[in-house]
Amino acid sequence: MSVDTLRSFVEDDLGAVLALNNAAAPAVNELTSSDLEWFAEISHLFLVSESGIGEERQITGFLIGLLGPGVDYESINYNWFTSRYESFLYVDRVVVGESSWGQGNGRRFYEALAASGSDQPVMCAEVNIKPRNDRSLIFHEKFGFIPVGEQDTEGGSKRVQLMEYTI
Repeated sequence: MSVDTLRSFVEDDLGAVLALNNAAAPAVNELTSSDLEWFAEISHLFLVSESGIGEERQITGFLIGLLGPGVDYESINYNWFTSRYESFLYVDRVVVGESSWGQGNGRRFYEALAASGSDQPVMCAEVNIKPRNDRSLIFHEKFGFIPVGEQDTEGGSKRVQLMEYTI
C-alpha cells in the first residue's frame, strides 16, 4: 500500500477538492468555489493528500483547519467553541476519498494540524450524529477526542457531537 503525500493546498486543487467535498455530503456541508477560495485565504492550515506521480497525481483528501477564536465565520459549530474556549484549533472539515480509506490519512491530517498550533491547548471538531456518521465517530474516539456537547444545526435536520482533543 502506498502512502499518500500531504502538502499545502494550491489554487489548482480547487476543482478536485470541491468535488471531494460535495461528494461527501451530508457528512460535511456542500461548498462552492467561492467558499473554498475564502477558506484558502483565512485558514490556519489547508492540506491536501495526493497519490500518484506526474500527470497521474490525484487529490485523495483534504483538511481545513482554523484558529479560534477570531475568524469572522458564520458557522454555528465554530461559534459554539468560540463561546467556550479561549484558544483552540478547529477542524472545519476533513474529507478522505473512499479509495484512500484505512491508509492513515485522517490521522496524518490531524497530527499535522495539532503540530501546527503548538501554543493551542485543544483541537476541536464536530461529527454528525444525525444523520449518524459512525465512521467519523469511531475515528475521533480512536484518535482521543472526547465529547463536550451536542447541538442541532440546519433547523434540526442535523445534530452534531462537539468534541475536543487535548494537544
